[in-house]
Amino acid sequence: MPIFEYKCAECGEKFDVLHKSLNNMSDVNCTKCGSDNAKKLLSGFSASVDSTPDFGGCSTGSCGMPQMPMGGCANGMCGLN
Repeated sequence: MPIFEYKCAECGEKFDVLHKSLNNMSDVNCTKCGSDNAKKLLSGFSASVDSTPDFGGCSTGSCGMPQMPMGGCANGMCGLN
């Protein structure tokens, strides 16, 4: 279920909408003034990842890749050497 950020063209309010279906993406109303004149914004995203590497890479940094603060190699690249 994607979350999109919108900005109301009437009052300038920025708000997020969780779309439970692709069918209701046009049914967006401003959370402040109720206007249906909102524009979708281009926004960034974030992802949560487990800090424990599960790729079995080198925890010592012996593969030559930069050591990460939480252990393991940068981007799990050990398996590519």
